[in-house]
Amino acid sequence: MLNLGNIKNYPAPGRMFSFLLVLILLWLPGLALIYLVMGSTQNLEDPGTKNLLSILTMGLLAIEFIALLPWWGQKVYQHPNLYSRYGLVFTRQNGLLLLKGLAIGSCFTFALFITQGLFGWLTWQSPRLPILQLLLEGSATALGVSLAEELFFRGWMLDELDRDYSPTIASITDAGLFASLHFLKPIPVMLASLPQFPGLWLLGTVLVIAKRQHQNLLGMSIGLHTGLVWAYYIINVGNMVKYSGRVSDWMTGINGNPVSGMLGLIFLGILAVLMSNLSSKVDRSKI
Repeated sequence: MLNLGNIKNYPAPGRMFSFLLVLILLWLPGLALIYLVMGSTQNLEDPGTKNLLSILTMGLLAIEFIALLPWWGQKVYQHPNLYSRYGLVFTRQNGLLLLKGLAIGSCFTFALFITQGLFGWLTWQSPRLPILQLLLEGSATALGVSLAEELFFRGWMLDELDRDYSPTIASITDAGLFASLHFLKPIPVMLASLPQFPGLWLLGTVLVIAKRQHQNLLGMSIGLHTGLVWAYYIINVGNMVKYSGRVSDWMTGINGNPVSGMLGLIFLGILAVLMSNLSSKVDRSKI
């Protein structure tokens, strides 16, 4: 039987496992219901249905995670507002950090593809969807994904690690778990996309730095993550680039994913240096 009163005395891995266990147990009934309803009305092998299933199941998981945090704070830590502790606060400062991160992230992504174009590695072409549609759909998708992931990885997970370990160990572990969970795929797919792992780890590191350099507010990391995903969504879904094949995929990115390419790693390294040299002064006592 899970004794909530003693969980805060567990080491970080034990606390994290306990939280995830509760989250999964809450998620499973809804997951079963979604598959039951969808399976009785649609072909689950249809690509469109698979995409809708993914959106519904992961959306449900994100909602339950967000709803579970206040309970976790009250029952385990007797903390009235873990969102504030994690850096998710609705203040002007955090909003400005989000917009700043959004601008930096989107500019870096576009700069990466523009650089590849200047090298002759790709050519630009007209988007296959209306640009306004790409902008709106991309912004909603990017903000939703980034808010959920940053609250999970740079909010809950990083806080649990920080309680037991030094900032350096906690940061490295957080980035490693971020990369590992994004890399989970069938083994043949993981082997084929192995160069993607260092890029994911470096991206996770950049996002940790972005938070730590701004008084542990999540605005910068959410904005940065949103900008990176939004710009890539516009280019990828809009089919706006065509690779020339003049250089290896190891340089441009396996399967067109810039995170798994050498140039992408260089750009992420530059972004890490930039984040390390940015900071903001925030009076957390007023939050």
